[in-house]
Amino acid sequence: MEELVREPLTAARRPRCTGCLRPASACFCALAAPAAHRAEVLILQHPLEAGHAKGTARLLHLCLPRSRMEVGETFEPAALQAWLTARWPGATAPAGAAPQAVLLYPPSPPDPALPLAAPPPLPAHWLAGDAAALRLVVLDGTWRKSRKMLYANPLLQALPRLPLPPDLPAARYGRIRRAHAPHQLSTLEATCAALAFVEGDAARYAPVLSALEAFMDRQAERQVLRPAPPAASPAGC
Repeated sequence: MEELVREPLTAARRPRCTGCLRPASACFCALAAPAAHRAEVLILQHPLEAGHAKGTARLLHLCLPRSRMEVGETFEPAALQAWLTARWPGATAPAGAAPQAVLLYPPSPPDPALPLAAPPPLPAHWLAGDAAALRLVVLDGTWRKSRKMLYANPLLQALPRLPLPPDLPAARYGRIRRAHAPHQLSTLEATCAALAFVEGDAARYAPVLSALEAFMDRQAERQVLRPAPPAASPAGC
């Protein structure tokens, strides 16, 4: 069972779980289904997503033992460089080999408001080699916020990109949180799809997607049980 911590008196005074960072009454740590993934995963979460009840990045982090999660919009370059290149404890890649960091992000259409440097091509031998050498970098945020994170951090712009493979299954996440387009996936779904692609093993991530289904069931149940807001008075105040 995860340890509970108490918020300061100035906050809501509700105990929070140190694992999923949710109020104890909404803890979802028990839903996590750890996967034996090969590639490492660095999750960079926008601050506005950190407290979102329907966000999937924290559940993803709990399901991926070889993952790291950091929150911010503009990161200190030295810290970000270390997250991208330093060897993590328990690494299975050959000793002395730097991680092959690749950004999970689609090609950027031209945008005069946010000029981005063209990313380098993804070396073909990275995908042909051992997936344990890869470090998949995932931006957790809305499309607008993730694009701002990319613009604000030149080190991310300098990474080769891995777009999602075509012909993916329909997104499941839309039943609890509206997306801008029907094909857009949650952070958890997109990361599982990318890992399945680079590792060639989709079945490995079926339990993680089942954990997402259980998470969404719980969110839908909580929405049903939430009391309806009081009716407005005739005066509209």
